[in-house]
Amino acid sequence: MKELDLIIKNIKNNALSPLYFFHGEEPYYIDLAIKSFENDVLQEDEKAFNQIVVYGKDTNYFDVLASARQVPMMGDKMLIIVKEAQDLKMGSEENEKGKKSETEALIEYIENPVESTILVFAHKNKKLDGKKRKLNDLLKKKNYIFLSEKIRDYELPKFIESELKNQNIKTSPNIPNLLAEHLGNDLSRISNELNKLKLILQNGEILDEKLVEKHIGISKDFNVFELQKALGQKNAAKAMKIVYYMGKNPKTSPIVMTIANLYNFFSNIIIYHTMSGQPQQAMASEMGINPYFVKDYAEAAKLYPLKHATRTISILRETDMKSKGLGANQTEESELLKEMVYKILNVDKVLFKV
Repeated sequence: MKELDLIIKNIKNNALSPLYFFHGEEPYYIDLAIKSFENDVLQEDEKAFNQIVVYGKDTNYFDVLASARQVPMMGDKMLIIVKEAQDLKMGSEENEKGKKSETEALIEYIENPVESTILVFAHKNKKLDGKKRKLNDLLKKKNYIFLSEKIRDYELPKFIESELKNQNIKTSPNIPNLLAEHLGNDLSRISNELNKLKLILQNGEILDEKLVEKHIGISKDFNVFELQKALGQKNAAKAMKIVYYMGKNPKTSPIVMTIANLYNFFSNIIIYHTMSGQPQQAMASEMGINPYFVKDYAEAAKLYPLKHATRTISILRETDMKSKGLGANQTEESELLKEMVYKILNVDKVLFKV
């Protein structure tokens, strides 16, 4: 995230604001920022006196703000980090006459912060209450607030590709997609796995399917990426073999993720058809993929005309509903997967009720 990159750059350059309020459903970016505050703001000999870390469940806004108004000892700056700030009590706007609410106290501090204090709130796993409009508006006006939103599934390969580049890990072209399909959208888990790989890989070694299988446990032969490839080539024997394996290993191949990835794949085939004749780069941009993979969609589009690709989307939606127990008797996921793949391979013969 560009905004986060700028914040971390400013921290390292000592270009600090007096207050930061991080909030949102994605904890990964918030954790990165907090780590930078802890490591880069104060020198080690200053931390004992001027770095305070508290947890929301153990304190309240009044106590935090009282600490923020203190003068730093033996230094120019005091750093206060409130972790799990979502557990802090945020009082009602309506209070007894003459009694200030915690919201009002925070607003008052934001309007006149102590310049020698850097006060950081890590409000994780949910947004700041939108009903606190005055507080939200003031934080935005002062540029003190940062929203950390959940990454969308289709953005995961790009995120992983960027992280791999940051760690100077060279890979085969399909690795970001493979990792995205199997690690899900837990960015902390993805980061941990990539850090692990960084320690394992030799200088100049290229991360490929064999290394991923060895060190992360994702099968190079039986995964959603290979299923997608087999379906794109209408290789029935290989597709059914893969889906049989996946059905036997639901923990590593959850049906929800399988459907989501195939939905994205066939949606991109539809995009390919509708953008026929346009530059490859434009197609890749619209699909949200690396241009390297456009050729795969070109080949798949020959086997799945627009009408058939559209029908396949209906098959995937139908399977998704069945997997959630809607509109059908309870069926084992392994059987649903096999039925789904069979229908996709024979999409030209599948009839739909109007």
